[in-house]
Parts: sequence; C-alpha cells; structure tokens
Amino acid sequence: MAAGVIDIGSNSIKLLIGEPSNGDIMILESLKNVVPIGRSTFLKGQISQEPINLTINILEKYKKVLKEYNITQVFVIATTAVREASNRNIFVDTVRRKTGLEIEVLNVGDIVYYIDAYISHKLKDTYPVHNKNLLIGEMGAGSLDVSLLKKGFTLINMGLALGALRFKQLLSRVDGSREELAEAMQEYIAHEFDYFRGRLPRIHVDDVFLIDENQEYLKAILPNKKVSTNFFQFTVTDVERIIGELSSKSPEEIAHDYALPLDSADTLLPYMMILKMFFTLTENPHVYILETSLAEAVLANKVLGLELSKRYNKSNQLISVAHAICEQYNVNIEHAKHSAHISKILFEGLAAQLGLEDSELLYLVLAAYLHDIGKFISNRSHHKHSEYIINSLNLFRLTDEEIKIIACAARYHRRSDPSKSHLTYNSLAEDKQIVVQKLASLLRIANALDHSHRQKVKALKILNPGKGEITLEVSTRDNFLLEKSDFNEKKELFERITGSKLKLSINENF
Repeated sequence: MAAGVIDIGSNSIKLLIGEPSNGDIMILESLKNVVPIGRSTFLKGQISQEPINLTINILEKYKKVLKEYNITQVFVIATTAVREASNRNIFVDTVRRKTGLEIEVLNVGDIVYYIDAYISHKLKDTYPVHNKNLLIGEMGAGSLDVSLLKKGFTLINMGLALGALRFKQLLSRVDGSREELAEAMQEYIAHEFDYFRGRLPRIHVDDVFLIDENQEYLKAILPNKKVSTNFFQFTVTDVERIIGELSSKSPEEIAHDYALPLDSADTLLPYMMILKMFFTLTENPHVYILETSLAEAVLANKVLGLELSKRYNKSNQLISVAHAICEQYNVNIEHAKHSAHISKILFEGLAAQLGLEDSELLYLVLAAYLHDIGKFISNRSHHKHSEYIINSLNLFRLTDEEIKIIACAARYHRRSDPSKSHLTYNSLAEDKQIVVQKLASLLRIANALDHSHRQKVKALKILNPGKGEITLEVSTRDNFLLEKSDFNEKKELFERITGSKLKLSINENF
C-alpha cells in the first residue's frame, strides 16, 4: 500500500511518496523545499514565526499532492532543528491546528532505529549486519546523529553538532585566511568527535555505515567508487587526497571544478573532514555511505513493514543502552541487574494491585538499572545526581516525559518523598506523578532486597497479591539481616499507596 513521508529537516522540507515493488520501494513522487528552520533554532534557540508560516504553506501544498495520489497513510517526522527548539511544542501544536498533520519529533535513537532496519533490509543477502559491531549515522544539515551497535544492540546514541547549516553559521561568524578557516573548522569537528570518542564503550568497531542524500557530493568527488547500486566506499587515502585538493580552493573554484552548486561547495571540505574522523574510530580501511535519506528509510519501514526482530525490540535495545550507561558511570552492574530482575518480579505480581499499565514495566526496569549512576558524582545524595543525569540522557526511542518518569522513579528509590521544590517531578502531569510514586514504591523494595549488593535473593514469590496482607517469600541461605531491616523501612510507600500490609518471609529450605 502506498504511503507518504514528510521530513521537516534543519534546512528543508521533503515529501516522498512510494509503494512496494519487488521487495523494495518504488518512489512515485519526491519534492523538496528549502526552509531554514535550523537557522533560527541554532542561533536563537527557537523557531521564529517566518519559518513556521513557510512550513505551514508548504505542508498545505504537500497535502494536495498526497490527495492527488490518493495517499491516506502520511507520516510527518522532524529532526534536529525542531528537536532542539525551545518552542518545539508550540511548533508541533501550530502545525497540527493549521494543517491537521501530526508531527513525530525523532530523537537520535529513533533515527538510528529506522536506518538500522533499512540497512539490514538492503544488505540482508550480502552482509551480516547484526553479527557485527557497527557505527551507524545520518549526515544531516543540522546534526550528525551517530549510534554504536554491538551485534544489533544499541550501546550509545549521540547527536553531534555537525552539519552543513552549522558549518555555514560557523563560517559566517569567523574571519581569517582560507588556511586559518580550514584549521578552525578542523578543530571544531575534532572537538565534537573527541567528546563522542570519550563516551564510546571500548569495543572493536567492524564497520562504519552512514546514510546521506547529498548525491551530488558523492558522485562529484568519487565518480568511480560506488561499490554497489546503493553504497559509496571511501578509503582514508581517498579522503586525504580530496582534503588536499579542496584546502587551497575557494568555494567558487570548488563549485566549478566539481560541478556543484555554490551553496554546497563551501561545506564540502568540512564534510570530508568528518569522514576522516570516522577512520580514527575503526581499523577498517573503508567507510560506507548509503545513497539515501532518512525520509526514504522511514518510508521503507512503513511501506514494507521493516520491523527488526523481537530480539532487537525497543525494550531490549533500551536495556542494552542502560547496561552501557552503567559501565560508563562505574555502576555495580551486578546490583543494577539484580535490582532490575527483582523489580520485574514485583511489577508482574503487584501491577494490578497498584493499577499500573504493562507499558510502565519498562520505566521501572530502566530506573532500577540506573538508580545508582549518581554515585559517579558523589555517594552523598546520589539519588539527586541520578535524577539529573538520567534526565540528560538520550534514551533510545523514549519521549522527554518518559525519561522524566524514569529519572524521578530513580530519585525516589530511597526514603524521601516528592516535594514542591522538586522541579522535574512537578513538571509532570498529576497522573504521571502518581505513576512515579507507584514505580518508586517497587524500586525501593527491590533495592532493599539487595541492600548488601551481594544478590542474596535466589528466588522471590509474591503470596496473596491483592489481599489486605501481602507476603514476599524470599529464598536465600545468606545472612539477610541488613536486607530485612531496609525492607521494613522501604515498604512504607507501597503500603501507603495500596492500603495493604507487606510482610517478608525467608525460605531457607529451597
């Protein structure tokens, strides 16, 4: 069935209409209009009225095209410029009211999910994507969104402030000779990559796959280097040669020599500098660029149903990310995993008693994994540090509200209750605040049952759930005095919420 994707990017808005064709997609219509939303976002922090009005006018035109093709499935996505705008909610609401179109603002994890699924589809017969450690990225006008995947599981997602529009803005702010500008640009790019490199887990990277729709760049600089119908292949020698050629040329000379639009010519050198930086992250002699766009990857996902297998679903990806974050912040990973395991058992046995939805289990498990990351800063008041670290994380395919719920649940894993001075908690709607307290009540119990961080609980049963008195039967042969004492202090929130008494029973004969 045919569908349409509208991509609201940092420098343009695109419409793609496609339908299934022999196991792939056939593009029926492709439109693009320049709308520099990122120009106001990256300079002023918000989208100004002029690009908002222009966006609405273009979307109305796209709606007419969609109607001509009789398209009923329409997906509207937005990336960096909208994601980083302080008034993004107003922008999304205005578009909805004026056009009836609902925008999905993608974070880095969302973008890589679509790219991963699309690359897996494109290479299904030629390359074992999910048996490799891959860096996958999208080169956009507003950002370079990159993820590290370990055999199909995400370890880190990050958006780097690198893109054609960012480069143009940087060049407009600095003065100097051509050589000085090139050196400044190299330092700017290196700074972004240094931060990214510092966050990367220490694993061997097999390959780098990027997607980029700027076909004129690729065809101009490497006319004979396309290794398949889909991919361009770069070596570090190719990149260094092209950088050497470009460094002494003006944008006008680059545009002439490579038959490029002048508007694109001044960003070709930093583009190649970025490619060179990727070779510092892998020992592989090649970087591969898929000649496509994010909009096409999303369209293929929707039209062909390119869902990744259950093994790589959202929950498992997020647990993989949480595990990597724990390692980064030197968390006791065995305690984190055990807390998450106990939390899951408690949720499954007591969710009905608390009135929790199945979808909220994921929030509890992630809060259990991450509740101690604040100890990286200080053991004292580490729950507060955990909250703001979690709140700053780019978690795979989660909304800002969902991340706040996880951050708050982790904060209240100790004894303190929410108060009016707790800004993150009070920014949530009342129904979400109640969810936080319910999740925190379970996390407190799970944390208490591993108070010594020695995983003494070998099995856990919940007896009489839904009754006035609930018993947790713990199977252990270890000294459980510390855990029992902490349990008696931490159970109070659960009892207050449910009105049920909670009792601990020790089974030593399992």
